[in-house]
Amino acid sequence: MTARIMIVEDEPAIQQMIAFTIVQAGYKPICACDAEEAMNHIHGALPDLILLDWMLPKMSGIEFARKLRGHSRTQRIPIIMLTARSDENDKVSALEMGADDYVSKPFSPRELIARIKAVLRRRAPETLDEAVVIDGLMFDPVNHRVTAGGGGITLGPTEYRLLHFLMTHADRVYSRAQLLDRVWGDHVFVEERTVDVHIRRLRKALGTVGKEELIKTVRGAGYCFSVNADSEPDAL
Repeated sequence: MTARIMIVEDEPAIQQMIAFTIVQAGYKPICACDAEEAMNHIHGALPDLILLDWMLPKMSGIEFARKLRGHSRTQRIPIIMLTARSDENDKVSALEMGADDYVSKPFSPRELIARIKAVLRRRAPETLDEAVVIDGLMFDPVNHRVTAGGGGITLGPTEYRLLHFLMTHADRVYSRAQLLDRVWGDHVFVEERTVDVHIRRLRKALGTVGKEELIKTVRGAGYCFSVNADSEPDAL
């Protein structure tokens, strides 16, 4: 899944430079010149990460970040602050407010992409094109393949995204509502029971290579991907 990176920067030249860097790294840029424009984009669909300039017109980047952290829908979006302010107190303020990282201007494209990858790896690993191997099951997003024991597994697009998310968040339990938000997108409105249908399809596909037991049900809580035998692999 290609990560969507929102760039909130009011200087056109800097915004364009960052957008070009983002595209070159294989990500999709979403540009905004201020907090209001950024929020309009966010109302449509959540980005995977926000690059947020500290000094913005109307509402500062730090105020906007505080606003995002104050709402349940946006509080999990990773944020990297971009600023020419190099004072240690400013950096501490940004991190205490909830920013995931802080990059001082001027910065190199290479440094910026390294910071983005580090934050995504920590906060949204399903957006990275890195192969995941667990208990002999390999998910290869670059070649769009899922294999086990040398055999390929055929998955529908939703099951593919669901498996990728669960494998990159192994041993963590997610409710139906959380999976809908993280896999389908919070702007898509479908019944929570839809998750059960796709979990059954995913288990059936994994069953062709004897890996269906990796998708666990934690009764009353949700689903998880785990090699542990503690959870019950049946319907919620």
